[in-house]
Amino acid sequence: MSPVTETDEHKALRAAVAALGKRYGRAYMAKVVAEGGHPDELWSEAGKLGYLGVNLPEEYGGGGSGIAELSIVLEELGAAGCPLLMLVVSPAICGTVIARFGTEEQKRQWLPGLSDGTRTMAFGITEPDAGSNSHRITTTARRDGTDWVLNGRKVFISGVDIADATLIVGRTEDARTGSLKPCLFIVPRDAEGFGRRQLDMELHGAEKQFELTLDEVRLPADALVGDEDAGLLQLFAGLNPERVMTAAFAIGMGRFALAKAVEYARERTVWKAPIGSHQAIAHPLAQAHIELELARLMMQKAAFLYDSGDDVGAGEAANMAKYAAGEACVRAVDQAVHTLGGNGLTREFGLASLITAARVSRIAPVSREMILNYVSHQTLGLPKSY
Repeated sequence: MSPVTETDEHKALRAAVAALGKRYGRAYMAKVVAEGGHPDELWSEAGKLGYLGVNLPEEYGGGGSGIAELSIVLEELGAAGCPLLMLVVSPAICGTVIARFGTEEQKRQWLPGLSDGTRTMAFGITEPDAGSNSHRITTTARRDGTDWVLNGRKVFISGVDIADATLIVGRTEDARTGSLKPCLFIVPRDAEGFGRRQLDMELHGAEKQFELTLDEVRLPADALVGDEDAGLLQLFAGLNPERVMTAAFAIGMGRFALAKAVEYARERTVWKAPIGSHQAIAHPLAQAHIELELARLMMQKAAFLYDSGDDVGAGEAANMAKYAAGEACVRAVDQAVHTLGGNGLTREFGLASLITAARVSRIAPVSREMILNYVSHQTLGLPKSY
C-alpha cells in the first residue's frame, strides 16, 4: 500500500468492519456504559473474525498485517459509534512490543490470546509526578537473586480491571553508569502487592481508568520483555503504534459526529429549506470533513512508515497524525453539537458526551503541546526550552 491510496484488501476490511460496527452501534455502547459493563460481545466477535489481532504475526494466531490494518478496524468501529479503546492498548502497544522484542515463550504465552481477544493486556507508563516526561518515571525495578522487585505508582491506566496483565514501564539501574534506564515488565493482575484504584472520571467510557500501586511486587526473571539494555527502543516501538491508533480513534469519533450532523442538517427544516442548505451550516461541516480526511492521510502515512520498519520516520508522522486527528475530532464534534442546537445536548442524539471524549485525543497519550515540542526540536531543529 502507498500512504495515499488504499488497496482492495483495505477497502474490503473497512467495509467488513463497518458492517460489524453497524450491527452494534452507539446504542449498544451507550447501554454497556450505562450498566457499568464492558463491550464483551463486540470484543469477542471482533476477535473471532480476526480483527483484533490483524497486526500480529500469523505464526501466533494473528493476521500477519500491520498497524495500517488495525487502525482501519478502530476507525470504522468508531465511525459506527462503538470504538474499542483497548485496541489501542492490547494489540497495538503490548502486542507489538511482545511480537518485536519478547522471548519465544512470551510470544507463545500472550500473542494468540491477544490476537483472538481471549486475553487482554493493559499498558502502564504515566505517573502522577512525571506526566509527559517519561524520563522522570520513578517506578523502579531492582534485582533480587533471579527475581525482579517493582515499586512505584501509575495513573490514568485504562482497562486494568479486565486485563490479564499490565505491561509496566519501570526503570532499572545501569550497572556501569548508575543511571536509570527504562524497562518493560509483564505484571499479572493478581500479583501480590499490585493494587488498583478506579479514578472517578467525568468521561464516561466502557474502559475505566485506574491508579496503580506497585508495592514490592516480585516477578520472575522472565517477566522482563526484551533486552534490559534496549528499553528505550522497545518503549518507542510501542508508542508509535499508540499514536497512530489514537489518531484512528479520533478520526472515527469525528466521522461519527459529522455523519449525525449532516443527516440532521439535511432533514431539519426551520424556514422553507433544510438548514444544511445555508452556508453558515454547510461550510463548517465541509471544513470538518476536509480536516478529518487530511488527518487520515497523515495517519496512513505514519502506519505505512511504521509497517515498513522506518521507526524514525514513523515517529514524526505518528505524532503529526495524532495532533491533526485530535484537532479535527474536537472541531468536528463541536460543530456537530452546534448544528443540532439544543438537540445536540440531548442523550437521544448521543453527541453531548463526545464533547468530553473528544478532548482525550488532544490530551492523551501525549498532549498537543508535547507534539509541538517534538516537531519544533526534531523536525525544525529549534533549541529546547526544557
